Order: sequence, then structure tokens, then C-alpha cells
Amino acid sequence: MFDRLVHNWVYGGFLAGLALLALYPLLAEHWSEPLRLTFLFLPIYIVHQYEEHDADRFRLFFNRTIGGGREVLKPAAVFIINIFGVWCVIVAACYLSANVNPGFGLIAVYLAVVNAVVHAVHAIAFRGYNPGLATALVLFSPLGAYSVMRFDALGAGGLAWQATGVGVAISIHAAIIAYALRRRAALAAT
Repeated sequence: MFDRLVHNWVYGGFLAGLALLALYPLLAEHWSEPLRLTFLFLPIYIVHQYEEHDADRFRLFFNRTIGGGREVLKPAAVFIINIFGVWCVIVAACYLSANVNPGFGLIAVYLAVVNAVVHAVHAIAFRGYNPGLATALVLFSPLGAYSVMRFDALGAGGLAWQATGVGVAISIHAAIIAYALRRRAALAAT
């Protein structure tokens, strides 16, 4: 059963993401604006993940480009990264934004913004499309910019919260690259 989840999470996730978007006006009606924006990044990120991971496209692309043809990302790693490094992080940001400080919502915002930057840099470096690029540019960039402006206008986007959001997002993305580079080196040594 776990193997099926590992290989098919993106399809159930995509349908759940569409359902969350459809329910969003009802769910978020009485929430604060920072919480509404924070939560919105979950279904938007899930839609992005569908473009990225349908037919295992991102993993195969990543292994070919970053892995140098070696399997530095296995399906289980992709599952763990996306469920725990994206979904759980955004859910935690929602709870922290609602119960501790709205500024924690910037973790979800910058997770998407940093992802968009990584996709854009990768497209420039490799001179072409990479799985997830379209939704990163079309969804993450404008929604991210708007959200940062709204958090700031609402007094929830101070420098410390901006730094927290950026720091968490960069740390997650850096950990993925570090993991892949360690795997690549280990595989090259065998």
C-alpha cells in the first residue's frame, strides 16, 4: 500500500487540491487575510505539483540534470519531500499563523516564491523548460508577490517574519540539493 502512495500521491493530491480550491470560499470566509493567503498556498502548490510530478517527470528530469544521469532521487524521496517538506510545512504555517502570529504564514508564501526562483534559474541554466516551470511562474510568482505586499500592508510582514519565511524556504530547498549531491557522490563512488 505504501508503494502505491509513493508512486501515485500526486494524482490524489491534485484532486484534493481542486476540491480545496472549490471549498476555499466557504472554509476561509471568516479567517483573517493572512490566514486565507497562507492556506491558499496549499491547493495552489498541489496544482503546481501535478504539473511537476505527473508521469514522474520531475524526478526523471532532476536525476538527468542534477544527478548527472544517476538516480539521486528515488520515488520515496520525492514523496517525503513533497508531503513533509511542502504539505506539512504549509499546514504547520497555517496553524502557526492562526494561533501564534500571522507572520508565520510567510513560510508558505516564500516556500512557493523560492520554488519559482529555483525553477526559473534552472530554466535559464539549462536553457529550457523544466517540469513545474509554468505553474511556478504563472501561479507562484504573482500570488507570492501579492501575498508579500498584503502581509506587509497588514503589519504581518515585518523583517523578522520575512527572514523567517525566506530562511525556512531556502533551507528546505537547500536540503533537497544537498541530499541529491550527497547521493550523486555516493553513487559515483560505487
